[in-house]
Amino acid sequence: MEGSLILSLLKFSIGIAVLIKGADLLIEGSSSLARRAGIPDFIVGLTLVAFGTSLPELTVNISASLKGASEITLGNVIGSNIANILLILGVASLIRPLSVNRTFVKKEIPLNFLSILILFAMVSDRLMDGSGPSIISRSEGLVLITTFIGYLYFLAAFLEKEEVDKSKTYGYAKGVLFVVLGLLGLALGSEWTVSGGVEIAVLLGVSQVMIGLFLIAIGTSLPELTTSAVAAYRGNPDLALGNVAGSNIFNVSLVLGTSSLIHPIPVPDRVFRDLLILFVATAALLLSNYTGRRYTVSRLEGAVFLAIYTSYLLVSWYWELWR
Repeated sequence: MEGSLILSLLKFSIGIAVLIKGADLLIEGSSSLARRAGIPDFIVGLTLVAFGTSLPELTVNISASLKGASEITLGNVIGSNIANILLILGVASLIRPLSVNRTFVKKEIPLNFLSILILFAMVSDRLMDGSGPSIISRSEGLVLITTFIGYLYFLAAFLEKEEVDKSKTYGYAKGVLFVVLGLLGLALGSEWTVSGGVEIAVLLGVSQVMIGLFLIAIGTSLPELTTSAVAAYRGNPDLALGNVAGSNIFNVSLVLGTSSLIHPIPVPDRVFRDLLILFVATAALLLSNYTGRRYTVSRLEGAVFLAIYTSYLLVSWYWELWR
């Protein structure tokens, strides 16, 4: 057991290191390409970076759906989206207060609310018509994929080019190479981190509830966490905020849509409680822009986000153990 534990710890540690380096390369490459093309960092965060950091959720959910374990896919998406706001923006704002792009408040937060409402409607079969059990069907998955395509068109419609200092950028080839290596690092690093963490939990006798609640949802959000933390440290809040907003919409539309197309997703009873927490987290993000310093997520507000997230984990753990 001791040898296996050491190997699992080594895999976990290497995974974290690869994640951090991958996030660094992705931000360097995508920021350089954005400046060369005159594209705002916020749009890059909403698209390329958000998609890249959503790859762990996508790959985990596709694998689960193909294996017939589709019941974990919905919890992974909702849990990851909650972590994206409360954990990731909480950590990022503690590193450096995040100045918020007004586009984020006026367009991206409302779109995040809309994605929650769409998801709520899809999981409410039993509430709406008394039928059961509730599922997210393949036809609803097609609606989610269509929503994802519409979101991309929405971004393109509001894309505005900017004049930038291109002397501070890499060449296109080097920028693309950094992006590709960064995405690979995020995908591999998250896989090693999650698998290593699960092995550690099993070897130490931690319950499956603890593994799913703490390691899988948080583990698949590690790319967003490392990318946003590095972006905040580098003084690039637009990438951090765009990454979270884009990832949440990608998770609901693309990740959940793809998963339900492969296999209809059963809806567990606790999903409404988790959706309520996601709604509260999104509302707290909106409110943070109008309290204290406007259009800024301060360190104090980041600490509040982390406190809410910790409370959510503890209450969920207690509920699972004692229900």
